[in-house]
Amino acid sequence: MSAWWVVYLIPLLSAWSWQVARRRTIATKGRDARVQAQRAGLNEPVSLHPAINASLCVGCSECVKACPEKENDVLGMVDGKAELINPGDCIGHGACRTSCPVGAISLVFGTAKRGIDIPILTPEFETNVPGIFVAGELGGMGLIRNALVQGTEAVEAIARSRPRRQGMIDVLIVGAGPAGFAASLTAMSLGLKYVTLEQESLGGCVFQYPRAKLVMTSPVEVPLIGKLRITQTSKEELLEFWQNVERKTGVAIRYRERVESITPRGGGFLVRTSKGQYAAASVLLAIGRRGTPRKLGVPGEELAKVVYRMVDPEQYSGQRVLVVGGGDSALEAASSIAESTNAKVALSYRGDAFTRAKARNRERLENARRSGRLHVVLRSQVRQIAEDAVVIEQAGKLLRIPNEVVIVQAGGIVPTDFLKNVGVQVQTKYGTA
Repeated sequence: MSAWWVVYLIPLLSAWSWQVARRRTIATKGRDARVQAQRAGLNEPVSLHPAINASLCVGCSECVKACPEKENDVLGMVDGKAELINPGDCIGHGACRTSCPVGAISLVFGTAKRGIDIPILTPEFETNVPGIFVAGELGGMGLIRNALVQGTEAVEAIARSRPRRQGMIDVLIVGAGPAGFAASLTAMSLGLKYVTLEQESLGGCVFQYPRAKLVMTSPVEVPLIGKLRITQTSKEELLEFWQNVERKTGVAIRYRERVESITPRGGGFLVRTSKGQYAAASVLLAIGRRGTPRKLGVPGEELAKVVYRMVDPEQYSGQRVLVVGGGDSALEAASSIAESTNAKVALSYRGDAFTRAKARNRERLENARRSGRLHVVLRSQVRQIAEDAVVIEQAGKLLRIPNEVVIVQAGGIVPTDFLKNVGVQVQTKYGTA
């Protein structure tokens, strides 16, 4: 009889030992990734991110498996519990919350240390000002799929709840990024009178991505298009798809027109822009959180050689280029130009380390630096820009560097003042939904 126990016990012990070893390996990987993220200064999430209730978590690791950013070790298992171990690389997909079988995960904005300003919205995306709605990145939802859904649902809510007014367009949509584009298609499909304004080009934040930057999204239903099943594509492919939709549907977007003020008038709003004015019954703000680039405020910044985004690195071939900034956009721009052209590239950053950038971008930058294609100037600030050079201060000394192009990637200005002028209330989120 005892022999039979041995026959059954050995496989059970083997399976148990394998499971224990596997859990130890996963836990070790999670702890190591957390330490690396902390050392790199990537322990603060930049936007929407998961908050995990350890008392509810059963350690099934389904959230880790579901995370689209698993290659960056955003989520991991530590001591048998799921943990956000690399917050700096989290971009708020939300797949983790959906996959959790016990409801241990919620999505929140900000942290106890770092607050994020978010407009106060109703479930139908209306602000405290009746008739003004917000969708997409400005409301904290920067992920393309979420922005498309919000743009659609916001216009549907406007069609249901807002009265039409004689002599006014039904809805004025500000922005033609993912949220604004979906909102425009929705307004068109519902037969609403609408005007869509975009200060730059179709795509909004996607248009501003560096050339060939990978864009991740997931299937979503969009009016006049149907099921959009793009899950992995490049910036160029996604923009080409949207441009084809624009041509086929005839959706109207007025480009190079910037909104300057929104004033209540006659039960609706008078919207003044850089080109004219509009009377609208409702307004949907589908703008980015950092649509206006932050400038350096130095002499010579008004020169034509100074730009605030890098679209195609090949246009800088053979030139002497200075990129200014220390975030992901700056590192991506500098690395892209160094990798794909024969330009002489320098990167100036006031800090002593790139703690705000993702690990893959820091690694890419370091490879370009080691190869000699890129010169990194830390603890430095631009003091003056001339036609043929830039003056940089480093360690109290002024350096004059020959230069033809300056690309400023110092982030953007959150439109908090604009919202306050319109009357929209903003709240600062400290780790809350």
